Amino acid sequence: MAWLMLVTAGLLEMVWSYSAKQSAGFSRWGWGAATIVTSLASFLLLTFAMRNLPLGTAYAVWTGIGALGTFLVGIFLLGEPSGFWRVASALLILGGVIGLRLTSSE
Repeated sequence: MAWLMLVTAGLLEMVWSYSAKQSAGFSRWGWGAATIVTSLASFLLLTFAMRNLPLGTAYAVWTGIGALGTFLVGIFLLGEPSGFWRVASALLILGGVIGLRLTSSE
C-alpha cells in the first residue's frame, strides 16, 4: 500500500507542476487552485508512504517520478525539445527509481 501511495504522489507531482506552468504565475485562478490541491495531495501521500518506507527511498522515488513524468509532459503537451542527451538523462533517472524499488526492504 505504501508503494501505491508513493507512486500516486509522484503522479500528482506531475499534475501540479503542469498546472503550475498553466497558471501563469497564479494569474489563472483555476490552474492555480489545481496546483495547490494536487501539490498538497502529493505531499500528504508522500508523508503517509514514509510511514513504511525509508526516507531516502521514498523521497528519491517521489521526485524521480515527478521529474521524469514532468519531463514527458513537457515534451508531449508543451512541445519542449527531446534531444538525445535529454532523453538519455531522463532514462538515468528512471534507472535510479527502478533500482531503489528493487533494493527496498518494504
